[in-house]
Amino acid sequence: MDPTTAAAVTNMSFTHLFMQSTPLVKGVMLLLVVFSVWSWAVAFIKWFDFSKSKAALNRLENVLEENNLDVVIAYEDEKKHPIADVLKVGIAEWKDGSGEHDHEGLHEIRDRIATAMRLEASNEARRMQFMLPFLASVGSASPFIGLFGTVWGIMNTFTQIGAMKDTSLSTVAPGIAEALFATGIGLAAAIPAIMAYNKFTTDLSRYNGRLSTAIGLFAGKLSKRKPA
Repeated sequence: MDPTTAAAVTNMSFTHLFMQSTPLVKGVMLLLVVFSVWSWAVAFIKWFDFSKSKAALNRLENVLEENNLDVVIAYEDEKKHPIADVLKVGIAEWKDGSGEHDHEGLHEIRDRIATAMRLEASNEARRMQFMLPFLASVGSASPFIGLFGTVWGIMNTFTQIGAMKDTSLSTVAPGIAEALFATGIGLAAAIPAIMAYNKFTTDLSRYNGRLSTAIGLFAGKLSKRKPA
């Protein structure tokens, strides 16, 4: 590679494009990098959170299939269980309501327990939704933020062309490359964020459906027993 070509490649490196960009475009790039790093951190945290909750729900479903209610009832003492509070509320309603609603049939007891558990399950759903809107915002806004940097970079390029009265590639290329670099960073921040958001919202919908089914099954089995 001859020295002229090597110098051109060096001048078109990412570092050079960033250092030679205008302060506004630098700010856009830095903001997008922060968004990207933050969205990756949120995605990792939510992946761990969802994995823990789905594993707990799998254990709950297995226990319910085995009709081992004593094991389920013991979950209320397992503080690290992601859905322990949901079970605890149902068990408390089952115990506290005994003797106060002697006129109730099994259907009414089951509905009362299930209602209490589903109210608590809504809190669990809100907890799992935490930070998901941020991923959606990054996914939808980052391309437009990058596009703003692109437009600004192209405007500066045309300004330089008018001032220098030179339309050669050496004059146009740096500004265009800087502008496209901002677009690329915007897409790099947006694509993982929107993919993570879509995955987690789908997983949350499935999780809520499975949890609702487990609540109904647990409430039905619990309503047939008398508190000790």
